[in-house]
Amino acid sequence: MSGTGPYIGLMSGTSLDGVDGVAADFSGPAPRILGHADAAMPAELRASLLALNQPGFDEIHGMSRAALALAELYAEVVAKLLAQTGLAPDRIRAIGAHGQTVRHRPDAGYTVQLNAPARLAELTGIAVVADLRSRDVAAGGHGAPLAPAFHAAVFGTARPQAVLNLGGIANVTLLSPKGVVGYDTGPANLLLDAWCARHTGQPYDRDGRYAASGTLQPALLAELIASEPWLAAPPPKSTGRDLFNETWLDRRLQAWQAAHGPLHPADVQATLQALTVETAAREIRRQQPACEQVWVCGGGARNGGLMRALAAALSCPVAPTDNANVPAQQMEALAFAWLAHRHVEGLAGNLPAVTGAAGPRILGAYYPA
Repeated sequence: MSGTGPYIGLMSGTSLDGVDGVAADFSGPAPRILGHADAAMPAELRASLLALNQPGFDEIHGMSRAALALAELYAEVVAKLLAQTGLAPDRIRAIGAHGQTVRHRPDAGYTVQLNAPARLAELTGIAVVADLRSRDVAAGGHGAPLAPAFHAAVFGTARPQAVLNLGGIANVTLLSPKGVVGYDTGPANLLLDAWCARHTGQPYDRDGRYAASGTLQPALLAELIASEPWLAAPPPKSTGRDLFNETWLDRRLQAWQAAHGPLHPADVQATLQALTVETAAREIRRQQPACEQVWVCGGGARNGGLMRALAAALSCPVAPTDNANVPAQQMEALAFAWLAHRHVEGLAGNLPAVTGAAGPRILGAYYPA
């Protein structure tokens, strides 16, 4: 890796639980994390962002207000990072700000990440690189996943291994001497968190305890997989809350219960955990049969039950990316810092073999300090 830093990366994912930020230096052979900060997503902003995932009234006003509120939250995380690292704003080359995905429709030629990058540049006094997906989509790609290029830079391709990100949606990067493959595999924390919150009042299933209190329903799991054509589609592919949401789940559960009788909520949680595991593990088994190591990042890496189930479903070691010196909760924010670095250096940030784009592209739009 070359170029002087440092850079800041900001990430708010489909789980909508908050914002993660890192300050990083890319001047050496490997990225060096200088600091990490986060901020919880305010309930009002989370509700607004959830509402914007579906058609509604006065969307333009709602989108604009939510984007400005998100920029304020981003600026709060940046301020924490500057205080923690002792870096002045003029020392930071740029902020890579992903924004919040509210619609992802590469099939229709667009993807929407809510953001107010001009406002963020004003609030922080730092240049911002934003709108990181749309150029890849314009080139015929999915605009996602973008992290595989970064995973390849960090982990290399000398041996067959995988990086599995368990955020709201699960996506996998398969690394080997043959090259890099990466795509979304299906739902992860998005459905697990929603079901847990509905039935326990807790925002997420801490360490998989709620799932462990239930019993996996194999026939229901098979039906959830069989009923969704997207899961059987070949890569390149990407998805989001547009498809996998509570409505998607409720329709299938209602049809199942009408035919087979009532389900215990904890059994559904156990089955949703298995859905995440099976849809991800089968892709690793299918695409990388000689895989020697699976590295897990994202919030799901902190779910002990989920990690144990993954280890049981795979024949190779499974470990959080912390074991490779990249904290699991910081991987995505670090990837967007790296994408900002790539933009500033005039280097492509996508992998056409992963996204399906017509070729390598410099990603993002630049907002000067």
